[in-house]
Amino acid sequence: MLLRAAAALISTALVATLNLMSAPLHYPATSKSNVVDTYHGVRVEDSYRWLEDDNAPATQDWVKRQNEVTFGYLQEIPQREGIRKRMAQLFNFERFGVPSKQGSRYFFSRNDGLQNQSVWYTTLRLDAEPTVLLDPNKLSTDGTVAIGRLEPSEDGSKVAYQFSKSGSDWQEIRIRDVASGQELPDRLEWVKFSGISWAKDGSGFYYSRYDVPKPGSALTAVNEFQKVYFHTVGMAQSTDRLVYERKDQAKWGLGASVSDDGHYLLFSVSQGTDTRNRFFYQDLQKAGSPVVELLNDFDASYNFVGNDGPVFWFLTDLKAPRGRLIAIDTRTPERTAWKELIPQSEATLTQVSVLGERFVCDTLRDARSEVRIHQLNGTFEKALELPGIGSASGFGGKREDTETFFGFTSFTVPGRIYRYDFKTGQSTLWKQPKVAFQPDDFETQQVWVTSKDGVKLPMFITHKKGLKPNGHTPTLLYGYGGFNISLTPTFSVGNLVWLEMGGIYAVPNLRGGGEYGEEWHQAGTKLRKQNVFNDFIASAEWLIQQGWTSPKQLAIQGGSNGGLLVGACMTQRPELYGACLPAVGVMDMLRFHKFTIGWAWTSDYGSSENENEFKALYAYSPYHNLKPKTAYPPTLVTTGDHDDRVVPAHSFKFAARLQEVHTGPNPVLIRIDVKAGHGAGKPVSKQIEERADQLAFLAHQFDVPAPKAP
Repeated sequence: MLLRAAAALISTALVATLNLMSAPLHYPATSKSNVVDTYHGVRVEDSYRWLEDDNAPATQDWVKRQNEVTFGYLQEIPQREGIRKRMAQLFNFERFGVPSKQGSRYFFSRNDGLQNQSVWYTTLRLDAEPTVLLDPNKLSTDGTVAIGRLEPSEDGSKVAYQFSKSGSDWQEIRIRDVASGQELPDRLEWVKFSGISWAKDGSGFYYSRYDVPKPGSALTAVNEFQKVYFHTVGMAQSTDRLVYERKDQAKWGLGASVSDDGHYLLFSVSQGTDTRNRFFYQDLQKAGSPVVELLNDFDASYNFVGNDGPVFWFLTDLKAPRGRLIAIDTRTPERTAWKELIPQSEATLTQVSVLGERFVCDTLRDARSEVRIHQLNGTFEKALELPGIGSASGFGGKREDTETFFGFTSFTVPGRIYRYDFKTGQSTLWKQPKVAFQPDDFETQQVWVTSKDGVKLPMFITHKKGLKPNGHTPTLLYGYGGFNISLTPTFSVGNLVWLEMGGIYAVPNLRGGGEYGEEWHQAGTKLRKQNVFNDFIASAEWLIQQGWTSPKQLAIQGGSNGGLLVGACMTQRPELYGACLPAVGVMDMLRFHKFTIGWAWTSDYGSSENENEFKALYAYSPYHNLKPKTAYPPTLVTTGDHDDRVVPAHSFKFAARLQEVHTGPNPVLIRIDVKAGHGAGKPVSKQIEERADQLAFLAHQFDVPAPKAP
């Protein structure tokens, strides 16, 4: 009976597989409009412009019909349910956020495993049973309300928190009394890209917001003229005091925070995603004091670290692309009077905190974390011992604190939380997640790849221990390469399932990222953006040449700017990959700046309004470089209908054009998640479903069996 049942199961799976392989896909008919733009004398067709209107009934009908085809295909994949079950099983582990302390209270988040959103807790002692402070799972029935930021007041008696709905970048701020757990009546709306910084007396806090968008345009309208307000607890938002605005600077992003000593209000003034910024301040001890434009040359990044009275400390890349720490005395702010406390080193200085009367410096060396502690005069004191090769994060707190917390993770180590004691100089493990797998069954190595122009870049490769190159191992190559963002070793349940299925997971550190400082970042921007794609293509070729895999067994994946990466590489080298997974990608490089915060990305991409930059953008724009009668790899595009970071029109137009020009039997599908955005705050249930669908898609293309239950 058992053999007969097993044979029946195998037969069912085989039939489903054969049906998928033989049945031709019928994509929904997508109408074309006669839209042509002229850029610097070049006529550019945009036949799917109508898909940019996400509110139009025609667009919504298109989304519905595309999802019917995509989910109809995915549900026939035999491995899908086994992958989903293993994903859910592995996701079901207790995990914690890095704690912070305000007043006498600790605050931290915790997820018991399959909760859609992590719950916030508070406690007076780390060894005591914590009290639930805020459970976002009770704010919606489907888990699509997410907490973006939670900030306790100075004494820890109140918390202000931001939450979003359905994955949107728009946030609402509310306030909760910690002791009673009662919600206060305050409601602050139209908040986006904002911090929360409490006044020292707890009377209110500073935050940033935009004007109310026009009806129906909240998810697509351009975000400009951000303003800083002060909200008084218990008052209506309409009474909030306007603290700072710049009517002459539509593109300036304005954020304000109070210095730890309460003496200054600090303004970090950004311009899009440019790493350079301006820095202003205001003396809060003197009524009516002006805003002082301390650093207004927009010539480097200046990240405020802390202050010793009127002396301000900054992490900057001025004359130091890998970062250094300087001191500026605001009484004598001339550049000739600036002092260097910690010079640039071979490692990239990414963060500096003032804790325990010391500087705690988080650095990257070949995309791996190192933490170094310096005295306040800059003298090196010690290197903090980390558990291994991976990524450290956290180190929050105040100058006088004698403890801090940090998290550590790697490709096979879920986030452990440590407490560091400045008095003893020792780190102790506070929380260690227990995941139902054996980390010792896997290994990670770092290799070096030579790109097209001879530049060498590192790449992490993770796989089952003992695996040797055999030329045909299914491999997933993941990349980003932009906006000064570094890809460091990080634990992912989805990647773990892929590794258990026998796959290789590879992550190259491409130019455009921040792994080697600002020069590395700039080498992958604007007219040099092609370097990023060349780096990724070189990484794919290296994996093939070294015998790890073959083009038919190689998949590429990336999200957002990484979605652009996948789109550009699959249009430039379609024969190099066996599958492509572009997620929430920037696919129309000529119009990205016309939606929400897209204009901010011109610092990395350039703009089609500039002739030279237009030529570079047009040369690689994924939407515009799909060629007729071309066999593209099996492709599963993913996006969310509430993505107001990279509006879903990018993916809509790319998928429509791809289905139009593609030839051959390979599936080219788009999966459009509803009540989902760019990714932040996505419920665990949606994460499991989406990742399982992506892995099932790869498993079907590469003929990989589903993972076996332990």
